[in-house]
Amino acid sequence: MDDPVTTALTNLLHRLADDHSGAVADYIPELAAVDPHSLGAAMVSVHGDLYHGGDSEIEFTIQSVSKPFVYALALSDLGLDEVTRHVGFEPSGEPFNAISLEATTGRPANPLINAGAIVTTALVTGADREEKFSRIHAILSAFAGRNLGIDETVYASESATGDRNRALAYLTLSQGVLAGPVEDVTDVYFRQCAVRVTTIDLAVMAATLANGGVNPVTAERVIDAEIARITLSVMSTCGMYDYSGEWMVQVGLPSKSGVGGGIVSALPGEFGIGVFSPRLDPRGNSVRGKAALAEMSQRFGLHVFTAPTGHRSPIAGSHIDNKVLTVQLQGEIDFVSAERIVRHLQEMAATYPITRIDLDLTHVTTVRTSGSELLTATFTDLRARQIAVHATSPDPSPLLELAGESRVDSG
Repeated sequence: MDDPVTTALTNLLHRLADDHSGAVADYIPELAAVDPHSLGAAMVSVHGDLYHGGDSEIEFTIQSVSKPFVYALALSDLGLDEVTRHVGFEPSGEPFNAISLEATTGRPANPLINAGAIVTTALVTGADREEKFSRIHAILSAFAGRNLGIDETVYASESATGDRNRALAYLTLSQGVLAGPVEDVTDVYFRQCAVRVTTIDLAVMAATLANGGVNPVTAERVIDAEIARITLSVMSTCGMYDYSGEWMVQVGLPSKSGVGGGIVSALPGEFGIGVFSPRLDPRGNSVRGKAALAEMSQRFGLHVFTAPTGHRSPIAGSHIDNKVLTVQLQGEIDFVSAERIVRHLQEMAATYPITRIDLDLTHVTTVRTSGSELLTATFTDLRARQIAVHATSPDPSPLLELAGESRVDSG
């Protein structure tokens, strides 16, 4: 028996099945040969739960969906300042293969258009083209949680018809922002675009970004949380090319499309989505993929800027016995949760003759830095008022920041 999420995905795909608008990409001959009727979707939560429907296990080439993940690798190698010397952040407002170089710096507008992606690929550390591609292939596989294949036929087709991309590379070379020989860089770029994925792979990759760089299926840290944040930010403003602004207004999910028919989307802290349908609109985005994500966003309130209607209390229970206040905490401790905990502790300390506070962290799942700092300052204030603060957790290691200088008991 299917779960409700899988049922909802399956029903959504069934409603979109009769939409035959758009056309498959034909400027790369091998892409023109794909089955235009394929349609699949998958969702992976930050807890690693998978839901999928339709043609979710059919492989296709990743194409431009690879760009944000390679950007993340370049950031990991060189840092934001150095990468930003070569490629900017701004939406181009132009097609994906346009010449979008800044007049003053010569940089491509952003890393998610072709010119910017080629420059970004060149920045990946490696002694030669083989090592660069090996590292790109490894990071894409780590994001997906499995070793991804390569479509050599599509690679050869892209290489044979890739003169416009070579021209973009020569232009960036002439501006002093391309870090490598044109033929080497574009060869790596063509191979990068020919990596094979499924919608399930895309969902896992997006969920890894949504999970702060940790793959929720393999539990492997792929990139730092700060790099995941930067990557999602660029996806939100530039990921759907000259449709990016309208996309964020209407759908509101950081996303990246590819001419192979895939789209990857993420809701930070919650889940990743992958969709696949080869027919494209004039901007190079999957027609049914866009429609699927738009309906999901509207029906389920997934827009990243939707204000929460409520916030689960971080306090599961609280009682006083013999001047000892015991508080059971739960869930994620972010700034909002920490503020509620602080207010509760302060009110109880002002109302009752408390000499000690015991915090039960057994059901706390995550402690955000903002929440930890607020609570640590509060614990310092309580100790100055001669109120001891103790914390107990069966697994204290991820919760040490929450306890501050207080004693943490395990077991």
